[in-house]
Amino acid sequence: MPEIAWALFVSASLVVILVPGQDMVLVMSRGMGHGAMAGLATAAGVSVGLLGHTVLAALGLGALLQSSPLVYSLVKFVGAGYLCYLGIRLLISGKKSLDATSVAKAPLFRLFTQGALSNLSNPKIAMFYFAFLPQFVPATAPQPVFLISVLGVAFALLTFAIKVPVGYFSGTLSIWFRAHPNALAWVYRSSGMILIGLGLRLAIAQTK
Repeated sequence: MPEIAWALFVSASLVVILVPGQDMVLVMSRGMGHGAMAGLATAAGVSVGLLGHTVLAALGLGALLQSSPLVYSLVKFVGAGYLCYLGIRLLISGKKSLDATSVAKAPLFRLFTQGALSNLSNPKIAMFYFAFLPQFVPATAPQPVFLISVLGVAFALLTFAIKVPVGYFSGTLSIWFRAHPNALAWVYRSSGMILIGLGLRLAIAQTK
């Protein structure tokens, strides 16, 4: 699909996915508490939850992007600003621990369901999808709904590819982060700078 800047999209998506947020902590805590398969099941649930956000974003944003050039520009600018906001929050974060907590044991299907529901019920993820995905849809795209759907599915697949090994090796990752408390702060700050840069780049691109 030549309409999508795939290299930029994949690079930006990987940065976002690798930032230890609610989903990452959930996957790691299940893997640490109940073993590798529990981590895998939770990672799969989180990725499926993203597909639900994809449907909502595609239906809502697709109609907005098609409505008028002014609305298109407004959505793009607001989205770019939100990415900068997320980057600033990460940049000033002094967090040095993942705060992964143990939970009662549960069947794998229940862990899968919990992962999906945790993702679907998170309003921050819905806001992120509405801000992030349109940035990679050109103004001249004839089918914005389809393109947003493709981007959303691609993001979910990338999430699954990243979080599966995180869930599987969560015990080792947790030990490493505890032994290197400054590493997590570095991850937040470097990711924040990248998101700010991405937001500014996309905002400037809209003015050309």
